Amino acid sequence: MKISSQMRRGFTLVELLVVIVIIASLAGLTAPMVIKQRKKADQTEAVNNAKQIGIALFEFENEYGSFPDDNTAIAVASATETAKVTGNKSNDKFRQLIRSGITQSEAIFYSKTSYTKKPDGNFNTDAKALAAGEVSYGIIMKADGAGLSASGNPGRPIIAAPFKSTMNGTFDPDFYDARAVVLKLDNSVTSLTIVPSSGNVLNNGKKILETGADTVWGTDVTPKWAFPQPLGSAVTTDNSAKTEEPQ
Repeated sequence: MKISSQMRRGFTLVELLVVIVIIASLAGLTAPMVIKQRKKADQTEAVNNAKQIGIALFEFENEYGSFPDDNTAIAVASATETAKVTGNKSNDKFRQLIRSGITQSEAIFYSKTSYTKKPDGNFNTDAKALAAGEVSYGIIMKADGAGLSASGNPGRPIIAAPFKSTMNGTFDPDFYDARAVVLKLDNSVTSLTIVPSSGNVLNNGKKILETGADTVWGTDVTPKWAFPQPLGSAVTTDNSAKTEEPQ
C-alpha cells in the first residue's frame, strides 16, 4: 500500500514557529508563578527558623537574664568554662546560644538572602560557628549594647530579615515575596510588607526602630540593630568594633 506524499509531509517552518511561540508564551505565563512560589517557600523557611530562634532566645533569657549581649557572654563563658564570645554582629550574639548549649543547630539562623550561604554545620570553634554569611537575621539591642529581655511591650520586634543593607537597616523586597519576617517579643512571627522605594518596614504604621509615646518602644528604650555579618566579610569577635547607629 502506497503512502501519499501528503501523509509523509512533516511540519512546515511556519507551523514549527507557531508551536515555538505557543510554548514560549506558556513559559512566560508560568515563570512569574514559579518565581512567586519560590519566594513564598523562602518566606516559609524564614518564618519557621525565626520561630526556632525565638524559642532559643527565650530559653536563654530565662537562664541568663536577658537576650545575648556582652554581659551574658561573661556568664556563658563562666558556665561553660570557655572563652568569652563578644562582638557587635548578630552572629556574635547568636553564637552564645550555641556556646551555652541551648541550640546545636546553625541551620535555624539561616534563610535565603543576598548576603548568606547555607551553614556548614561546623561550630567547633568561634571562627567556624555562625561564620560570616551563615546568619540571615539581625537582632535588636538597646542603644548601650545591652540585650533586650522578655519584659516590655509584646509588639516589640526582636529579630528580622532579609536586609538590603547590613549598614543602615533597609530591607530587601526581592526576597520572601516583598515581606520582612519579624519575630516579636510575644514570640509571634509576622511577615510585614517592605516599602520598595525606601526599604523600610512599618509595624502598626511606624518604622521598626521608631521611638516615641505612640510606638512599641515608648520613650524608655532606644533600640538599634546588631546586623548579620555578610558573606565574605572578616570575622570580628572583640568589643572594640564600632557599633551601628540606631535607624
